[in-house]
Amino acid sequence: MLRRTFIAATAATTLATGAFAGGHSMDIVDTAVEAGNFTTLVAAVEAAGLVETLKGDGPFTVFAPTDEAFAALPEGTVEGLLEDTEALTAILTYHVVPGKVMSGDLSDGMMAATVNGAEVTIGVGDAVTVDGATVTAADIEASNGVIHVIDSVIIPE
Repeated sequence: MLRRTFIAATAATTLATGAFAGGHSMDIVDTAVEAGNFTTLVAAVEAAGLVETLKGDGPFTVFAPTDEAFAALPEGTVEGLLEDTEALTAILTYHVVPGKVMSGDLSDGMMAATVNGAEVTIGVGDAVTVDGATVTAADIEASNGVIHVIDSVIIPE
C-alpha cells in the first residue's frame, strides 16, 4: 500500500510539474536533459563518453542523482571526477541497471547488478532507497528504459 501511495504521489507530482512531459517518446538522455535538474549528470555522462550508450536500445534503469545531489558532494569532487574518466565511468555505471526495473518490481533487501559489475541494495519501507539514496521520483519512462530520481550520488565500494 505504501509503495502504491508513493508511486501515485510521484506520478501526480511529475504530471503537475510537467517536468517530464513527453518523456516516454524520448530516450533516457533526452528525458534527463528535458527535465532540467540533471545538468551535472548529463555533463558527467558526456565527459565519460556514455551518451551514445544511454541513447542506445537498452532497456536501462537509471538511478539519476539531481544537480542538488551532486552539489552535496565534498567540494572539488565533481571537478575531480570530470578529469578522471575511469573513476567517473565507474560511478556513473554504478547508477545503471540493465533492463527496465519499475518500482513495482522492487522488494526490500533486493540486490540489483549494475552495469559497473557491482550490486546496489534496494530498500522498501517508509521510502524506497538505493544504497541509502532516497528515490524522490519513480517510474519516469523513456523510450529505452526508466529513470528513478535519487537524492544523492551513490558510490561503489
